[in-house]
Amino acid sequence: MQNELIALWQENQATVIHVAYQVLLALGIIVIARVLAGAGKRTLVNTYKRMGKADEMLIPIISTTIGYLVYVVAGVVILDLFGVNTASIIALLGAAGLAIGFALKDTLSNIAAGIMLLFLRPFKSGDYISFGSTVGTVEEINLFTTVLRSFDGLYISCPNSTLWGADITNFTRNGKRRLDITVSIAYSDSIDTGLNVLRNIVSTEPRVLQEPEPQTIVFALGESSVDLQLRAWTSVDDFGNTRWDLNKRVKEEIEAAGLTIPFPQREVRVVS
Repeated sequence: MQNELIALWQENQATVIHVAYQVLLALGIIVIARVLAGAGKRTLVNTYKRMGKADEMLIPIISTTIGYLVYVVAGVVILDLFGVNTASIIALLGAAGLAIGFALKDTLSNIAAGIMLLFLRPFKSGDYISFGSTVGTVEEINLFTTVLRSFDGLYISCPNSTLWGADITNFTRNGKRRLDITVSIAYSDSIDTGLNVLRNIVSTEPRVLQEPEPQTIVFALGESSVDLQLRAWTSVDDFGNTRWDLNKRVKEEIEAAGLTIPFPQREVRVVS
């Protein structure tokens, strides 16, 4: 038996050594791929920390993509090492990918739109946005959908392709917003008195920004009233509460100054 094993070894020694060498080389390639994938992910995270500008949602997506690419390249090298015709495999994978692409074109369009949204960043998590008839605060951005929370707390999940193809208004992006408050007074009232009331209100409101400077203007001459308007800027966080409070103050102080907020009226003349 021992002689037979020795003879078998001597007969196949070169083949066994060659296969063992290829297996060890393949294991080495896998280890190197693992190291390169980890190094790529760490480099990406460190680059993000230094830049401090990229959206955090990009980190897991890009790092996962880098890992897959490294392992795919390693797999092709290993197959080529064992004499497999990798050209035919790559062509087969390409054909399969094309067929899958046609079958999942809507899903792939959402992925493409998600990537563009993450890179171009028209909004980020926490921004208050609107597109089409949808309005809400962005909760999550991923490759397929964007999740929002409406003003009244509803969960909204939108396909990324819907956002990418729509005009997006970002109410948070610039950090401040202008509020316009219009109040009507009678034609018999003093315009200067009305404007002074608005100036006094805006000068005593600490949440109103002084730059850009607030404005009080005669906005329009209506059919039954003179429309005065207060234009002032606030931070995004203060916008809603400031607008509601100023609406209340404008109504009360216009009336306290003896001015009239008129009802719509018509003058009818009967000709006999």
